[in-house]
Amino acid sequence: MEKILIFDTTLRDGEQAPGASMTSFQKLEVACQLEKLGVDIIEAGFPIASPDDFAAVKEAAKLIKRGSVCALARCIDKDIERAGQSLKKARHPRIHLFLATSKIHLKYKFKKAEDEIATIARNSIRKAKKFCSDIEFSPEDATRTEKDFLFRMIEMAINEGAHTINIPDTVGYSYPQEIYSLITDIRNNVPNIGKAVIAIHCHNDLGLATANSLSAVLAGARQVHCTINGIGERAGNASLEEIVMAMKTRKDVFGNFYNGINTKEIYRTSRLVSKLTDFVVAPNKAIVGRNAFAHESGIHQDAILKKRITYEIMDPHDVGIASSQLILGKHSGRHAFRDRLKELGFNLNDQQLNKAFLRFKEVADKKKDIYDDDLRIIVEDEIRSVKPIWRLRSFEVNSGTRIKPKAEVVLLKGSKDIPGVSSGDGPVDACFKAIDKITGYKAKLEDFRLEAVTSGKDALGQVSLKLKVKNSIISGRGASTDIVEAAVKAYIDAANKIGSK
Repeated sequence: MEKILIFDTTLRDGEQAPGASMTSFQKLEVACQLEKLGVDIIEAGFPIASPDDFAAVKEAAKLIKRGSVCALARCIDKDIERAGQSLKKARHPRIHLFLATSKIHLKYKFKKAEDEIATIARNSIRKAKKFCSDIEFSPEDATRTEKDFLFRMIEMAINEGAHTINIPDTVGYSYPQEIYSLITDIRNNVPNIGKAVIAIHCHNDLGLATANSLSAVLAGARQVHCTINGIGERAGNASLEEIVMAMKTRKDVFGNFYNGINTKEIYRTSRLVSKLTDFVVAPNKAIVGRNAFAHESGIHQDAILKKRITYEIMDPHDVGIASSQLILGKHSGRHAFRDRLKELGFNLNDQQLNKAFLRFKEVADKKKDIYDDDLRIIVEDEIRSVKPIWRLRSFEVNSGTRIKPKAEVVLLKGSKDIPGVSSGDGPVDACFKAIDKITGYKAKLEDFRLEAVTSGKDALGQVSLKLKVKNSIISGRGASTDIVEAAVKAYIDAANKIGSK
């Protein structure tokens, strides 16, 4: 089996994403976690960029024991000297040199001929070799570089002592078949390529960074540049977690390769980078997104409960996630609903389950996330020992600062709809008075409490109230995402208790 080296550039290319900058202290925290993750090469920064970047690389060089610590440098003397100084204490130092080779860059950025570029690269590699023996060279914008010139540059770089040749798809322009052909052509047309490791560095402008990187591996690349959560310039870089887990999951394709990543540290590393950069991980992000191992569809949930592999190609434990999640929502079915209620300690018969499930569906249509507390309220609100005399059919309220609140309530008694209309001091009071007209009960409101019983802006509100009827105190309770509806349900709940006495 051949090892695929993982070159993590979260602290360099990843940090170049607008808004993702980290302090040197934060970078060290990430670097230590990357070592725990098992990354082979940590590109700790671009030392010439700022004093803080220099400090980050310098401190990482002292701390990292197992993997290589790499510093980026342009093919400029001051860059190389600064990179070399930052790596003095590193156990395994590497300098990563880059110089653009495409005609677009030569014409518009450098205004130089190919021979001039080759001379600059040659002299820079020689200078970098004075600081450390491990040199990586990147012909920037390689995928848009004319192949004959690219082959000559790679051959020259290896002759001068570069042990790793990185092929950057700098602007994310390429696609998997093209990358495969390019790596194959490099292997077939660069005479000394066997003396160096071919690396690949893909950007995600067309959403192909991971696919392109994996294609390069199949073609002969043995080092992959990537970042945690795929952060980086513009649309980002190839995602470390996607590359690693694709190799682990598709052993039928990548069975001849391995890497040294401890996949159980992936989720922890993702959370750390997200927290320090303040870059929220998209819910649908592969491997580490909130929904990556979450299922709401009733069909999927039913199958998952029977056999996990029906809808999951990876075990969440393998990436450091405790378990899959069956998210209860409007697409969920009875199987998942019943399973969750059992976990919460509710053992319902079929009639009770059906009643609670219908109420659950009503709530799910109104709020995106259904929490365990929502379920408790639904069951406690719907499964009652008192057979209801009155049930809510509908209510409408007209209220505002310039009008007197007016409510129309329709209650169902048996199979008959009975309407009631009343005004009041507020929308809730108007509804209560309308209910009094329908039921004929004479009750005095003694206590009224409203509380949010679940999380989120669309939380269920629960109303608890007490009515005084003659010498008795009758309590009622109702819950809804609409607080007026919760109050109406609580009042009807109390009215049913009055009628049952």
